[in-house]
Amino acid sequence: MDAGRGLGSDVQNSVPATQVSLSRVGVTGLKRILRLRDAAGRNTLFFAEMRLYARLDAKHSGVHMSRFVENIENAALEIASEPFQNFEALTDRIALEVARTQGAARAEVHIRAQYPMTKITPASKMKVENLCTFIGVSVSDGTRTRRASGVEVEGLTVCPCAREMVAEHSREMLVNAGYSERQADEIVSMLPLASHNQRGTGTLMIGSDSLVMADKLVGIVEDSMSSGMYALLKRPDELHVVREGHARPRFAEDVVREMLRGVAERIPGLADDSFVLARQENMESIHSHNAYAERCGVLGDIRAELRGGSGVTITPVSFESWLDSMSET
Repeated sequence: MDAGRGLGSDVQNSVPATQVSLSRVGVTGLKRILRLRDAAGRNTLFFAEMRLYARLDAKHSGVHMSRFVENIENAALEIASEPFQNFEALTDRIALEVARTQGAARAEVHIRAQYPMTKITPASKMKVENLCTFIGVSVSDGTRTRRASGVEVEGLTVCPCAREMVAEHSREMLVNAGYSERQADEIVSMLPLASHNQRGTGTLMIGSDSLVMADKLVGIVEDSMSSGMYALLKRPDELHVVREGHARPRFAEDVVREMLRGVAERIPGLADDSFVLARQENMESIHSHNAYAERCGVLGDIRAELRGGSGVTITPVSFESWLDSMSET
């Protein structure tokens, strides 16, 4: 063994054979049980999966992998001594730690944590527990942070196109059976109509210095779909969900637009420069593919479109570009 190449040598700081910088280097699939304490002093446990990245320049062979885990452990110790009250503060703290300990110009932290929410079934009024997913993303240059946080929620979506085809087919059948067109229209308008439906996953994230409660975001996502979903349904609840869903059919595109409208109307205090990401993916029931829609941008542009429609000029802003614009603020 050469001198200076023992257990204490720092190979990561050596110059790589090919000197090219790397955008992201780090660890993924890091799992932890997180404990946050609310303002009332109550502790809540969350199962979380994390991804931690640092930007690596061309003059260093690698990052210090063990330090990523140390960042998590340091944050855990900090939680124990002075608990964080929200995920946003936690992701900010870890991003700062990663940037400083890795000596990186940019660090990035992603956290996905499952947490329980109590829901009331629509007809029987039972309390049931549904799992939702919190998503937190923070970037840091070692002195500042920029973050976005949000939720991922499952719900029911019903296809408007198939429902309209069923409605037209039903009208034709009624007219052929001797009903007038007016009578056929009245009957079709009174009866529930079939369509194909599927489970959809909605994601809504907000980038802002203002904190938005996760429960509010969950409500916006669920209300944007055809119907919410419940862990347990009695027969009257099942009837309610099916009837509600088929009375409010929505494409993935509709769901995203309703999320955007929900943010603009139900969180009026958010600044125009806040970032919004709304995403919907439907696991199609009669197709072998999924349906997908997304919109991201600053809230001021979204509000302007909601007021002025298609004539408004907007500036496209991706999630990555918004995160990287931290240096401009």
